[in-house]
Amino acid sequence: MFRLLRWRFRPLSGPSDLLYAGSARSFSGSPPPAAWVRSTFLDFFRQEHGHLLVPSSPVRPRGDPSLLFVNAGMNQFKPILLGTADPRSSMSAYRRVVNSQKCVRAGGKHNDLEDVGRDLTHHTFFEMLGSWSFGDYFKVEACSMAWSLLTEHYGIPADRLYVSYFAGDAAARLPADEETRRIWLDIGVPPSRLLPFGLKENFWEMGDSGPCGPCTEIHYDHVGGRDAAALVNADSPDVVEIWNLVFMQYNREPDQNLCPLPRVSVDTGMGLERLVSVLQGTRSTYDTDLFTPLLQAIHQRSRVGPYGGRTGEADQGRVDMAYRVVADHIRTLSICIADGVHPGMSGAELVLRRILRRAVRFCVQVLQAPQGSLASLVPTVTHILGDVYPELHSEADRVMDVINDSEAHFLSSLHQGSRLILRTLSSKDYKHGVFPASVVWSLHRDLGFPLDLVDLMLDERGVKVDCEELDRLMAESHKVSSDLHSGVQSQVMLDVLSLAELQRLAVPHTDDSLKYQYSLEQGRYVFPACSATVLALYDGRVLVSEVSEGQCCGVILDQTCFYSEQGGQSHDRGYFTWDRLQDVPYSVEAVVQAGGYVVHQVTAAGRLKTGDRVQLHLDQVHRLSCMVKHTATHILNFALRVVLGPAVQQRGSHVSADRLRFDFSVKGSLSVSQLQQVERCVNDIIAANQVVHSQELPLQTARCINGLRTVDEVYPDPVRVVSVAVPVSDLLNDQTDRQTSVELCCGTHLLQTGAIKDLVIVSERQMVRGISRIIAVTGQEAAEAREAGQVLSQEVDSLSARLTGSAPSSLDSAQCLAKEVGVLSDAVDNTSIPQWQRRDLQSRLRALQRTSNTCVRKLETRQAAVQTQALLEKNGVRDVQVDSVETDSLSVLMKTVNQLSAAAPHSHVMLLAHQRHSGKVLCACQVPKDSLSLSASDWALAVCRRLGGSAGGSALVAKGTGNSSDITEALRWAEEFASEKTQR
Repeated sequence: MFRLLRWRFRPLSGPSDLLYAGSARSFSGSPPPAAWVRSTFLDFFRQEHGHLLVPSSPVRPRGDPSLLFVNAGMNQFKPILLGTADPRSSMSAYRRVVNSQKCVRAGGKHNDLEDVGRDLTHHTFFEMLGSWSFGDYFKVEACSMAWSLLTEHYGIPADRLYVSYFAGDAAARLPADEETRRIWLDIGVPPSRLLPFGLKENFWEMGDSGPCGPCTEIHYDHVGGRDAAALVNADSPDVVEIWNLVFMQYNREPDQNLCPLPRVSVDTGMGLERLVSVLQGTRSTYDTDLFTPLLQAIHQRSRVGPYGGRTGEADQGRVDMAYRVVADHIRTLSICIADGVHPGMSGAELVLRRILRRAVRFCVQVLQAPQGSLASLVPTVTHILGDVYPELHSEADRVMDVINDSEAHFLSSLHQGSRLILRTLSSKDYKHGVFPASVVWSLHRDLGFPLDLVDLMLDERGVKVDCEELDRLMAESHKVSSDLHSGVQSQVMLDVLSLAELQRLAVPHTDDSLKYQYSLEQGRYVFPACSATVLALYDGRVLVSEVSEGQCCGVILDQTCFYSEQGGQSHDRGYFTWDRLQDVPYSVEAVVQAGGYVVHQVTAAGRLKTGDRVQLHLDQVHRLSCMVKHTATHILNFALRVVLGPAVQQRGSHVSADRLRFDFSVKGSLSVSQLQQVERCVNDIIAANQVVHSQELPLQTARCINGLRTVDEVYPDPVRVVSVAVPVSDLLNDQTDRQTSVELCCGTHLLQTGAIKDLVIVSERQMVRGISRIIAVTGQEAAEAREAGQVLSQEVDSLSARLTGSAPSSLDSAQCLAKEVGVLSDAVDNTSIPQWQRRDLQSRLRALQRTSNTCVRKLETRQAAVQTQALLEKNGVRDVQVDSVETDSLSVLMKTVNQLSAAAPHSHVMLLAHQRHSGKVLCACQVPKDSLSLSASDWALAVCRRLGGSAGGSALVAKGTGNSSDITEALRWAEEFASEKTQR
């Protein structure tokens, strides 16, 4: 009631030009620039209503595998809404927040890619202006702020606005949101402009489960001076939604029931592009100053007329569509690549590759712009958006490099794919009008063609794809992919209601400080003993007081020594024992953290209830292995910067007991020399047995440390700082100019680097353009990798000596050496050895392969010449020459046929070779160029089918295989077949 009394609503009466004369910049005078629109929104909530301005998160989601891209302003705040935010982080203290969030909708549930360019409003990248209340104000304040901003600060006439609210749903047992309706009436919205809608339009849900609630939307009528209520939510381009206010007051349970949330929240979202188009008086977002500089820049690089804003049939040659596609897509590419998402082969990277290739095709083929034009638009994007998203300035050169490299690769694939499409259309097997789905799928899978691009190319030729067959092929591929991931173990994760119940019951957060309290005594790590009390049990749905034998549950203790999975480090392993039953272990299957609580996933070996005392038994070998890999990861990060320069940025990492993975930004794969330098730098630090220091500091203090490395994530406050060799206090006080590894990190680390013993990089490759992934092993695994590398190196030396010495005198020995090269190449490719050594050995083996192949070819040619001479002496020159030769090599047989045909160019030649040990018959034939009556492929196929085999080739040359214990009959039949054909 107090909140209601604080707000005073001004009735909407009087002439609108008097009401809004002071601020109606968009409806009188020059249109306001987009930068003013954005800043006005942020300043309104920040300065007038006490909201905290939170920077936009990158478009790559933070620790949320359910999303390809950040697609809404609320994504970065999901931990607050779900109750899982670390209570020590700044995020947990958020109450009122405002921001402009970079969003990409081009994959997954929200996918606007297919519509971009076809109309005047859709985009893959857009900015979402948002305001939030987390347990602070609710509906009254949210509605009043929204109305005040739109009508008073932006000067939008109230008679152009319509408001929708939730009408309720009987089947879902949800009442109408009468509270919101009354609030809007009190504000002064006329009843005729206040419209009820159902679940689809006015009930918002985060997903299949989780926080949700009714929403109220504000719509704008571009025309005005009429009753447009019937056009609200009717997909009319004249009446558009501009702001959505979501009131999260329920939680959708896994069984689909709705339960009231213990703490209500507000989440509002308004697309900047659409708002700017309203305030600048245009129906098209492409006619605003967010896009017009880009469209002008595109025109300067193209060989077509200027942008005309046409759609559909009026857009001849799809020129204006191409303008819109390129303008939208270059914004998306610039934003994504600057945030570390690169065109690639899976997930978000695959979607971005599709966007890039779509942009390239329209740019090059429709707009007739020269190669490189797409990347040249990046400075224009930076000029428009760089002031609010400064990473565009710092990453502009890298963004252009990635786009140029990807464009060149795609144009090559486009040329190859276009040839394949034309060849298929002209083939005799092609059924007119329906293009084979197998070819489309091959283009998509093997050449990376976006399916919509293939559709466009075929549509231009009046051809359709066999959609039913294509769907089947896609479904098969999806099933294989799903099967590969089906083994992932699900984790028991507390939901928002259970977290709220823990807080209501005043269950204290888990004290997990023991995970750091280990020591090094006489060269051996000693981990503390830990006994704990069961404070809560979670059965996957609700908190329970007791679980029975065999039941999977989440166990929350008052304290733990187990490390929960976070910061890229795997969770600890181990088990519990119950004080009353010490010989029965409760295996800990996973350890996760949510909202300050550490949840141990356990399958109960017996009855367990709250209040029980348990002993925690840590798998110390597993923990120590993780500590080794995590400290090694920090040193590797430092070494990469020493060798490659400070521009190297971490793009992801994962630490487990058996290996470490580190992703980082770099233009191309590392050279042999660079890999050796990085390894040497790491192992020098290991050999020095340097001390690893750690200290908790206030987050802002920690960020002042010179040389500090961070990644994009929300850190707790205070935060743990880990440095190598130099104490954190010295780094903080600038008492040293020594460069060393120093990072914000919650992981567990060694106390001295010597325990790593050795580090070997066993793999380094570009995952996508501009991002490389290193896999490394340590300790005994590293020693084994070095030993395996040495053995393979010696084998390559030995083989090289045999090949470069006296040349093999026989074909058999040459073929054996060539086979050895192939076997050794496979071993080098697939054995865990130092990557620098692998690259070196692969280079040497490629040279040896060329040498051995040349030797084999020479000996085959020599043997074929001997056999050719013998056949000519035996048979002379005849129109049809059919005979047998002694060889186990199809290549020798083909060369003999070729030489015989060269000596007798008018002869029809077929030779068979009987492999007596296997019973297989080799067949090769060649006919004169002017042979019209006998095709080589028909001849070989007829003979091989008679021998129970198959054949293939061209009209002039063919080969095949069959099976027979005696080829005398086959030779006779082959000659008769040819003679009959040639004598017709």
